[in-house]
Amino acid sequence: MYIECMTDRERHIERLFRQHYSAMHRLAYMLLHDDDDSKDVVHDIFAKLLVEQTELREATVLPYLLSCVRNQCLNMMRNRNLHDQLQQYLIPDTEVEQTSPEELEREIELLASGIDALVPPVCREVIRLHFHEGVPLTEVARRLGVSHTTIYKHLHSALSQLRQTLVGTSINYHNVYD
Repeated sequence: MYIECMTDRERHIERLFRQHYSAMHRLAYMLLHDDDDSKDVVHDIFAKLLVEQTELREATVLPYLLSCVRNQCLNMMRNRNLHDQLQQYLIPDTEVEQTSPEELEREIELLASGIDALVPPVCREVIRLHFHEGVPLTEVARRLGVSHTTIYKHLHSALSQLRQTLVGTSINYHNVYD
């Protein structure tokens, strides 16, 4: 049976899970207001504990676990906020203008040259990977070896630069920060 194959460390972490899950879940829920995300946060923490060799002292284990929950929730909220801000940049104007094929081709060329001119070069790579190849932003971050926050900042910068390039064309986007 599986239980017989468990190491002492795994049994210890399972005991901590059973003992502190409800307090950890309650804190995560208070911060996130989402049951599924709260469960994910707690499960991620225990999954990480199984992989890492963190020394857990009985006297400080609950404060440590609650700190992990708080930090994980804050990271999740920060990433949500950045994601929501970027989504607003991607919403096109509701006005639909008729564009001739020649005008559309000119704008595509303008967009391509705008992408080629993005600085720093990592902005071009983020745009290429995410929009051209369809790679999710979390995977883009992993491939480039940077944090999700850094990817969102580069994407924000790239979209702002492209928006300036496209001023006066029929390709206009809401800029919630202007």
